Amino acid sequence: MDDWKVVQWGKEVLNKKHDKPFFLACGLYRPHLPWYVPRKYFDLYPPDEITLPNIDENDLDDVPPIGRSFVARRDDHKNVTETDNWRRAVAGYLACIRFADDMIGELLDALDSSSYADNTMIVLWGDHGWHLGEKLHWRKFALWEEATRVPLMISAPGMAPGRCDRTVSLVDLYPTFIDVCGLPQRDGLDGVSLKPLMAQPDREWDRPALTTHIRGNHSVRSERWRYIRYSDGTEELYDHENDSLEWTNLAEDAQYRDIIAAHAAWIPKVEAPTAEPLRRR
Repeated sequence: MDDWKVVQWGKEVLNKKHDKPFFLACGLYRPHLPWYVPRKYFDLYPPDEITLPNIDENDLDDVPPIGRSFVARRDDHKNVTETDNWRRAVAGYLACIRFADDMIGELLDALDSSSYADNTMIVLWGDHGWHLGEKLHWRKFALWEEATRVPLMISAPGMAPGRCDRTVSLVDLYPTFIDVCGLPQRDGLDGVSLKPLMAQPDREWDRPALTTHIRGNHSVRSERWRYIRYSDGTEELYDHENDSLEWTNLAEDAQYRDIIAAHAAWIPKVEAPTAEPLRRR
């Protein structure tokens, strides 16, 4: 497996003697499609023992057309369910996660046995979430919770174990590296250092997480609320305190206009110009 090869390379780097600080990025492909891993990982998740996601068959009725189009353009849920592959698909995803867990474990074992175990900052994160039928949707390509929420774990020398429930973003990682590692500060960064939360996970924090999917479509996630505004001005609002599966869109209810306005304030007023496509020479 390519991921196994990447981890062996990472272990080789950790076993070498380095005379100055170094940055090691070890990217794993799984659980990305296709869901191919050694058979022993599939054996851990028999399809007939799988618990399927809890869904509402009418979930998309109160979703604006652009949101529904993210689902309709692939028709994945219909294809998976009509071919009776839902349990097999979830089992395949879980098998790939278990394989990735083992690869991460190998890398951490190598770090623990190296001379860098006590002075290394470790960050584990994913680049996006994944729908397995939630909101009748599969893959990413959306602005709902399952697609936009990612794993994020940080360990650093002197940092006590703990869990933080504040909303942060992957653009916060670079400022965090700078802060924790004592590197020269940079101006003009959109993110902020997470070091204060690493020291005090329950401290006050008023920054939501912003996600964009296709130009003009944005989602703003605070600890309680998810607000989505599409390029045509249509909206979604979900109360995660009472609706963690995002089944009820509250955006049309006038009593939530102040909440919508507070979240909309985080959406960029001016969007960066579209990047020119790369041209092969």
